Amino acid sequence: MSELINNSEKRKELLKHLILQLHSGEAPEVVRNQLIGLLSRIPYGEVVEVEQELISEGLPEEEVLKFCDIHTAVLEGHIIQDNAAPYPPGHPVDTFKKENIELTKVIDRTRELFVKAPSLKPEDFMNYMIALKTAFNELSDVDKHYRRKEYLLFPFMEKHGITGPPKVMWGKHDETRAMLKEAHEFLNTRNTKGAPDLMAAIVDILEPALGAIEGMIFKEEQILLPMCLDALTEEEWYHIYDQTMEFGYCLYDPQVEWKPENIEVSEVSYSGKGSVRLPTGSFSVEELTAFFNLLPMDITFVDKDDKVKFFSLGPHRIFDRNKAIIGRSVQLCHPPHSVHIVEQILEDFKSGKESNAAFWINFKGMFVYIEYIALRNEAGEYLGVIECTQDLTHYRQLEGEQRLLSYTKR
Repeated sequence: MSELINNSEKRKELLKHLILQLHSGEAPEVVRNQLIGLLSRIPYGEVVEVEQELISEGLPEEEVLKFCDIHTAVLEGHIIQDNAAPYPPGHPVDTFKKENIELTKVIDRTRELFVKAPSLKPEDFMNYMIALKTAFNELSDVDKHYRRKEYLLFPFMEKHGITGPPKVMWGKHDETRAMLKEAHEFLNTRNTKGAPDLMAAIVDILEPALGAIEGMIFKEEQILLPMCLDALTEEEWYHIYDQTMEFGYCLYDPQVEWKPENIEVSEVSYSGKGSVRLPTGSFSVEELTAFFNLLPMDITFVDKDDKVKFFSLGPHRIFDRNKAIIGRSVQLCHPPHSVHIVEQILEDFKSGKESNAAFWINFKGMFVYIEYIALRNEAGEYLGVIECTQDLTHYRQLEGEQRLLSYTKR
């Protein structure tokens, strides 16, 4: 047996045979125990190779997908990690893992809410449901994490001939998205049956969604990311890093910039020698960044698909923002009790019925003016919405005129 364990090809053939037996339903508990015994001595890379060979040899991807969770349950705690390449802070793998940490925190917090469900008092039910909605809104941020894998990481894996795992994982992403959608549909429906109906939903809808996210975290950290660290070049990782902001971050705001050493990376080019050219002039990127950050108001831009694309980062922001919201649905950036107002504004702006909506509130000792403005092109087509937020406390106190030069401090 020791000779078999030390022989990679024979080890993979045995693994393949056992997996096929498991799929065919032959004595599942016996096969599972045999798999655990074998997997206690098998590197993660060989598990992935076998999965890819099975797909190449004709096992339908749907079958691999169907039994993917069974494989994960069998593998969990029994995969031997090879010495995967190290990675520095700010590297895409570091970001993926930091996002997984934040997702795990929300999962743990959500399960703590589940424990409280059986003893809920009627008067606490509404606040409890709001807490659940908030948690699942945060968990839905995982879509950005998945899309970065699908559109940035997977293409480079395929260039290196690694095609099986991306196909299987993309399928698992879609399953998780469907589970989250079902969870939101339940949470956003007025629940008149109270706790009994909630308990059934926790078992049948909410907990499976948490389990799906948790299972993907395991697959990423134990199999996918180590394999990618071994396969991808530093330049390929930098291309992933460079395009990450197009999709945004998941519950995590990286504080460290990363750029590989001793590698020539072409800079992003703009027309006009590093300038962003507009119909009435141009800015360098440095000038444009400073311009937005020093405006006497906070600016947030949401595109036509309701995704947050940009926010200014002035020294005295009124409402907190961080890069984790980039690419996030604007509906998920607001408390559940105000989402219906956001959706009404978006609906009226998109239909052309309205183009401006303003609010003013007292907030932390400030008189705050908030205006939403529909953004349209010359043809009148809806491009998105701009949110402008301004502290008007000082301006409300002005009287008379100021005609003489007077410098002010911001």
